[in-house]
Amino acid sequence: MMSRGMLMNEDLLQRAILEQEPKDKGQGIANEEGTQLDEIPKLCLEFRNILRIDHLWQFTSLARLNLNNNLIENIEGLDHLINLTWLDLSFNGIELIEGLESLQKLEVLNLSDNKISVLENMETLERLTHFSIANNLLGELDIVLYLRKFKNLFNINLFGNPCSKEGDYTLFIAAFFPDLKFLDYTLLDENTKKEASIKHRYVLEEMKCEELHKQKAEKAEQRKETEAKLHTDAFVEFLNGSDLFKCMFNDDQEADKLHRVPEITDLLLIYPFKPNKQMGDLCKQIFETGLAEHKRRDKEVNCFFTGQNETVIEYQQKALHILANFEQQHKERTVDMRKLSDRELLKVKINQCNDEINQLCKDLMTLEFQMVSQLEDITKSHTFAQCRDLEDDYNGKVRVSALALLDDASKDNLDEFLPDDVRILFTDKETVMDALTTGHDNHLMKINDRETQLVSRANSWKVALIKGIQDKDLKENRMRIKDLHRYMDHLLVQLEEFQ
Repeated sequence: MMSRGMLMNEDLLQRAILEQEPKDKGQGIANEEGTQLDEIPKLCLEFRNILRIDHLWQFTSLARLNLNNNLIENIEGLDHLINLTWLDLSFNGIELIEGLESLQKLEVLNLSDNKISVLENMETLERLTHFSIANNLLGELDIVLYLRKFKNLFNINLFGNPCSKEGDYTLFIAAFFPDLKFLDYTLLDENTKKEASIKHRYVLEEMKCEELHKQKAEKAEQRKETEAKLHTDAFVEFLNGSDLFKCMFNDDQEADKLHRVPEITDLLLIYPFKPNKQMGDLCKQIFETGLAEHKRRDKEVNCFFTGQNETVIEYQQKALHILANFEQQHKERTVDMRKLSDRELLKVKINQCNDEINQLCKDLMTLEFQMVSQLEDITKSHTFAQCRDLEDDYNGKVRVSALALLDDASKDNLDEFLPDDVRILFTDKETVMDALTTGHDNHLMKINDRETQLVSRANSWKVALIKGIQDKDLKENRMRIKDLHRYMDHLLVQLEEFQ
């Protein structure tokens, strides 16, 4: 008869913790405040008919997790186990490898005796050294090549998969995993590795070339992404190229006609957004300034957090000093009270203790408010204008050329090679001036929009940073006050024992 599945809930986890610890230690863990789940280093949950991995988000210190021989079908619920180094999910009903992205410290992974047919979704497991996936459904040896990316891997167990029954199995694995020490728990000796490398040398050379080319492409792409992120974080993306200039003219419909006039085309060539020209230099200046400001902001933020931490440490030391003095005196007073037999005198001593506890609360609260106040005190571009000046200069020169052409048009002296639509345009002075004004306004608007975007994003970053700091400080302040009141209550409960 099939066993009934169990839910992985808090009760099951508490029982498992108590069962795996020595009796006296287990009782110590389950103290009056409950089990400290974030301090548990290992957890054994084998043979419990668990259906689903759940309720593990508090086990942030967990290093070893054993979930073998259950009824688990999906790898999930492991996102918070960032310190896990050892995971056993063997003898379950898992079909897909997934949900392992957060386990970047994982070294040992056992997925044997499941229903897995593909190796995938393991890219973040860079520290993996032992991988067991015996008795699954891996059909072809080529599937195993996925594991070549794990440079620290020296023990693989593939026994019981269809691919392990191929005649070339051992030599294939030895050839394509030259650093592997053990295959199916059997040592791969040097003779086997040498024979394997000779047999597969041509394929290996071709594969190594492909992998090298792929690695170079990935590194180049990574550098490109890192650079793009830096530019975005500095709010100056695309300002080191011709994007601003192109944006200014892309939507200018009349500009196409005007720029076919030789005199205005010459101005466009002079109007520089080409390398080493004025507009290009100005945008490059904005770009370099943005990167420098980003570097300066990072330095200032780091200095801020350093100063903030120093302030917190200073006040923590003051609070510890106050507490140490109080606890020493309170201990002496408690010892003296236990010796008293006179009820009236005992009552006086209790009142004195109450006064001392209230004074301690007042001193610590005062210290807390002083620290919060000091933390609050701690917490408390012009180049675009040159781009506008350059655009104004260009517009003025274009107007001069346009007026000269209008004069030629009135005298019927226009260049005979001009397109018909351009000739028609220059028969009406008002139409030409309107086209120039509209284009000029559009160009200035593009420059203004990019300037506004840069300034707005910088201000938003600053506001978000300060709010995050303030929210964190407020949360920590509330926790400290809560702890203080809890300690005061504890002291008062102790005094009640003498009454």
